[in-house]
Amino acid sequence: MTTTWTAHETTSAALRALAAEGATGALSGERGIVYLSAGRVVQVESAFTPDLGALLTRSGAVEPDGWWDAVDRGGTQHRVGHRLVDSGRLAAGALEVCHLGALFDAAYFVLAHDTRAHRFRPGAVHWLGAVRSVPVDVVVRETGRRRALLDRIWPDAAIDTAPLTRVSDARAAALPVRRSRALTQVDGVRTAAEIASALACRTYHTLVELRRLAAAGLVTPAPPAPAPSSPAADPGGVVWDDPDTALLRRLRDALEAL
Repeated sequence: MTTTWTAHETTSAALRALAAEGATGALSGERGIVYLSAGRVVQVESAFTPDLGALLTRSGAVEPDGWWDAVDRGGTQHRVGHRLVDSGRLAAGALEVCHLGALFDAAYFVLAHDTRAHRFRPGAVHWLGAVRSVPVDVVVRETGRRRALLDRIWPDAAIDTAPLTRVSDARAAALPVRRSRALTQVDGVRTAAEIASALACRTYHTLVELRRLAAAGLVTPAPPAPAPSSPAADPGGVVWDDPDTALLRRLRDALEAL
C-alpha cells in the first residue's frame, strides 16, 4: 500500500496519516519505533524504557527461563504473548495490563517532544504479537497529558533521559516509600529508564518520582563526562576506544536477570 506521509513530518503527524490509511507496519522515529496494525498502535519500543520482558522478569511475574522459552518458541511467528498465556506462565489479563503499560511508557519518549519521523516499513510485525491495539489519537493524547503533568511537577525534561546524580540526602528519610526507593538508585550514572528497570517499575511512575525529587532539590542531571583524551595508538597503529559502559551495564543487568 502506498502511504502519503512524508519524511519531514513529525512522528505524531506521520502516525495520524498512517492511521487514516489503515496502514500496517513500523514507523521509526528519533526515539523509538511505533508498530501499527490496520491503523492502530499495537506496540511501541524505545531505548529510554525497559522492554516488556525486563518488566515481567524483574517483577517476578514470569521466570526468566519461561520468558526466553516463549521468545524462542513464539518469536519468529510473532506469538510471544500468546505463548506466555497458552503455557500458563501469565494470565491474559496480566499480559494486557503489562503490555499497555509498556506501550504508553515508550510512546511518551517517542512522541512527547514530537521529533521527526524517519521511515515507515510497511507490513512489519512486532515479535510480541497481537495483545491489544490502541487508536493513534488516544496514544497521542495520553502522551500530551503525561508531558503536561511532568512539566507541572518540574519543567526540565533532561531528568527523563540524562544520567542523574544526587544533590542532597538531607531530607531523604522523610520521603514517601516509592520516592525514597527511586532516590536510592540515583548514582550519577543511571538514567530514569535504568532506574525503572532496576526497580521493576513502570517508567512513567518512576519519572513522576524523579521529577518530584528534582523539584525538591534532591536530584539533578549529572554533569557531562569530561571529553576523553586522544587514545594512544598501539605499535601496530590500531586505536582502541574505551568500551561503551552503558552497553556493558545493560549486558550485566541482563545476565543478572538470567
